[in-house]
Amino acid sequence: MLRLAIIGAGRIGQVHARTAYAHPCAELAVIADPVPGAAAAVAGRYGARATESIDDVYADPSIDAVVICSPTACHVDQIMASVAAGKAVLTEKPVDLSVDRVDECLAAIAGNEHRVMVGFNRRFDPGVIELKTRLDAGEVGELRQVTIISRDPAAAPAQYMLSSGGIFKDMTIHDFDMARFLLGDIAEVCASGHAFIDDIRGIGDIDTCSVTLTAATGATATILNSRVCAAGYDQRIEVFGPKGALETTNLRTTGVRASGAAGTEVAGPYLPFFLERYAAAYTAELDHFITAIEAGVAPSPSISDGRAALVIAEAAGASLASKAQVPVG
Repeated sequence: MLRLAIIGAGRIGQVHARTAYAHPCAELAVIADPVPGAAAAVAGRYGARATESIDDVYADPSIDAVVICSPTACHVDQIMASVAAGKAVLTEKPVDLSVDRVDECLAAIAGNEHRVMVGFNRRFDPGVIELKTRLDAGEVGELRQVTIISRDPAAAPAQYMLSSGGIFKDMTIHDFDMARFLLGDIAEVCASGHAFIDDIRGIGDIDTCSVTLTAATGATATILNSRVCAAGYDQRIEVFGPKGALETTNLRTTGVRASGAAGTEVAGPYLPFFLERYAAAYTAELDHFITAIEAGVAPSPSISDGRAALVIAEAAGASLASKAQVPVG
């Protein structure tokens, strides 16, 4: 039985708390959050101990693993402290907003990198798993093109986006990891985008972008992002090769479609946002982490995968600024 502590009692911390509590091989032991009352509100639901001191987590020898759900700026320090205390780590993405800072982390935890996992949860979505399995089995032949569409239903508050690192490090980073997951190493990036929303333009960010990634094989991935989508949370992936294509489509509130005088094949709306759309993925992600740590094997995605996605994000930012194709690495 793996004893878990969760650092951060916000939205994603609550997801991991619920999932950990339900896992048959985990004990949700501690919720830590420096915001007064935040940890207690979550811990009370699951019979866990609450603390407002993050140091309590590191000092507790009974804690086997830590799930880091704190703001991005805290991740590296908390990874290093957790590993130094002998604990395995699952950290939310991104590892940090700076590749140099991630490299500092890698240097500090050298020899224990295999005990750190980065939460690119979309790799664990059932549709993505099936798509990857069938792709690897050769169903479409040689992979030549990947198309990834990811659009949020509404923009986050400008105050949040000010510290988010920008669209490429906050939002598209999931898609950069997915492109690597499907295509392998990325060699070049070409990005374009625009701020249509006044608040986002005002903070120097963009809300709509198109990014083309070229893999070492010559295959390409096209990523389309928007901070706003009238239809809801739009999540689609297509892989294409000489034998055909495979696609993961949007999940909806119902699988039933209606046809009548008012319209044909009228479908339910997309699931509201990432917590609902990727609920199964978050469960499978934590299960993989727990199972890997208990078995003494390295969980995946690794901290090196987190670094690689961040390198692509930085290259995309450079491409947007220079209006040119930029090499990765």
